[in-house]
Amino acid sequence: MEAVAKLKNVPMSPRKMRMVVDTIRGKNVDQALDILQFTKREASTWLEKVVLSAVANWEHKNGMTLSADDYDLRIKTAMVDEGTMLKRFRPAPHGRAHRIRKRRNHVTIVVENFIPIKENDKPQVEEETENED
Repeated sequence: MEAVAKLKNVPMSPRKMRMVVDTIRGKNVDQALDILQFTKREASTWLEKVVLSAVANWEHKNGMTLSADDYDLRIKTAMVDEGTMLKRFRPAPHGRAHRIRKRRNHVTIVVENFIPIKENDKPQVEEETENED
């Protein structure tokens, strides 16, 4: 079972974000959070939020009865895509203007459990039956 979390329009260049994403791709969630906590780059604070959101989405998808700690969650997929770009102009010598590109990115994190979920661990859904009298 897997869960997805996305963070859009992060005001940072995708190249800087990919440097941090490459360090956590394929790692255990606990190990990835430790790496992000002690990384000094700005991207780590944004990625920590997305990873925690993906774990919460996984728990919610499984009915809030299963704990992520018991099922060895790992980061299956981590992608950084280019977002919209704000274009600005800055004065340059001899009456010219240079273009400044303020880049943004979109981050997608997919977490998956590597310990299979047993049938008796899944929440039981009670079906309503109508009694005909």
